[in-house]
Amino acid sequence: MKYVGFDAPGDPSVLRLLDAPAPLPQAGELQIAVEAAGVSRADALGRRGLYPAPPGHSAILGLEVAGTVSLLGAGVDEWRVGDRVCALCNGGGYAERVVVPAGSALPLPENWSAIEGATLPENAFTAYDNLVNRAGLEPGDTLLIHGGTSGLGTMAIGIARALGARVFITAGSDRKCAKAIQLGAHRAINYRTMDFVASTLAYTNGRGVDIILDLVGGEYVARDLTALASEGRIVVLSTMGGSEALLDLTALLRKRARVIGSSLRGRSNAEKAQIAVDLQQAIWPLLAQRRPIAPVVDSVFPFAEAQKAHERLESSEHIGKIVLIPV
Repeated sequence: MKYVGFDAPGDPSVLRLLDAPAPLPQAGELQIAVEAAGVSRADALGRRGLYPAPPGHSAILGLEVAGTVSLLGAGVDEWRVGDRVCALCNGGGYAERVVVPAGSALPLPENWSAIEGATLPENAFTAYDNLVNRAGLEPGDTLLIHGGTSGLGTMAIGIARALGARVFITAGSDRKCAKAIQLGAHRAINYRTMDFVASTLAYTNGRGVDIILDLVGGEYVARDLTALASEGRIVVLSTMGGSEALLDLTALLRKRARVIGSSLRGRSNAEKAQIAVDLQQAIWPLLAQRRPIAPVVDSVFPFAEAQKAHERLESSEHIGKIVLIPV
């Protein structure tokens, strides 16, 4: 099979097409003929050698795919060869064939193409788990999403709206803010021209927001605390803005606030399978109508142009998901 790999870590130019035998499914696994693979920040970190695959995971980049089930491992009875699926991968998505745990796959939603389906797994698993299971999002809550037009951010807008939340986002341009409003955000804050703390407090009459989904980290976390309501929750999902934060613990105590760290990749297959069950029950029935959860595909590149896909990602000019296809 063809796959996207590299001989040594580096910038996007190290990516190239390589050949390897297709992986075969073990007990409890599926082999998927990949039609589309999502591109994520984790992939860029892996390419740079900064995010090594956990033990037992594929060293090939790619954490989410859509395609067709091509082989079944022993004991898999919930899927059939030929089923159309999208799936969370333990690596290996940038390839013509990938093996995934059967519990990490979900049906490709009706009216969604494979390219659109590749925008779902990592973002939907992450957004739902952190909004619902970690932060306890309830109807009527107010949510602030940093990085609101990233692949994860756009998915979180849709899921939060579906669950009855009021959604604010931050983004780095008026173009991105306009897109977020189009996708269902109630307020969009251009952090280059507006102070997100002051804006958030103004939009909530000084109360602050119930939940902040922070895809930046660093010094944002201290500012998040100022923008947070009493009993609020900050969920930190990235250290793009830095791995250290200086917090006012007096404010943390006074607000009875919680700061929650979360990562999906290192979770067990059983934990990921439970999130898949939750998604299929709560979110998947809404996807066919494509509202309020809509696929947001920024751009599509063939495997042979993976360098361009990663350059696009690292430019931060994209809105939604960048997707690779094996042509």
